[in-house]
Amino acid sequence: MSEHPVPPVPPVHPDQPERSERSARSRSRAPRGDGGPEPEAIRFFGTTWVGHDGGYALRRVVVAAGSLVTTVAACFVLRFAYEGLEIADVGAFVGVLVIAVFSVCGAIAFRRTWDGFQRRPADPAREESLRSVKTIGFIGALLAYFLRSLAEAPGEGLRRGEYETAVAQYERRRGARAGNPAARAGGKGGKPKRG
Repeated sequence: MSEHPVPPVPPVHPDQPERSERSARSRSRAPRGDGGPEPEAIRFFGTTWVGHDGGYALRRVVVAAGSLVTTVAACFVLRFAYEGLEIADVGAFVGVLVIAVFSVCGAIAFRRTWDGFQRRPADPAREESLRSVKTIGFIGALLAYFLRSLAEAPGEGLRRGEYETAVAQYERRRGARAGNPAARAGGKGGKPKRG
């Protein structure tokens, strides 16, 4: 009789059930490998937003801090540019016009970026035409990115809703294709005979 080596059993820790439950929950939200819908990656987060794993919390902190620092730096750059206009003595009208343009473009960029985190654009061509406005008002877009990253990965709510809907539809379709074997087995005999 030959002996087969038995793999060692890892020691059980008091917190192991909690850890295994957490990993099971993470696996259920992880990207699917069975041909089902795959979650859409978010810039700087990839698909870590699905299970809030893979350094998701740290990424949110870094993205929030990075967007805030970039916003502040951009404000300083604009301030230096405005001081350059004052030194060039171009006149009060040009100064007011520059402030108005950056303020309006910043407000539009903030609004469009914020809306983009909540729903897909109804008219992608219009969004494309506003790209130059959003570029000029980049401070507004950065501010929207910072504020949204305080609550979640920017765009996470939108993508989570779409992903969960796609998964539910996929499961329904897969269930409909497979059918209910018990119902099929019971239906083979047709109608029950009356006695």
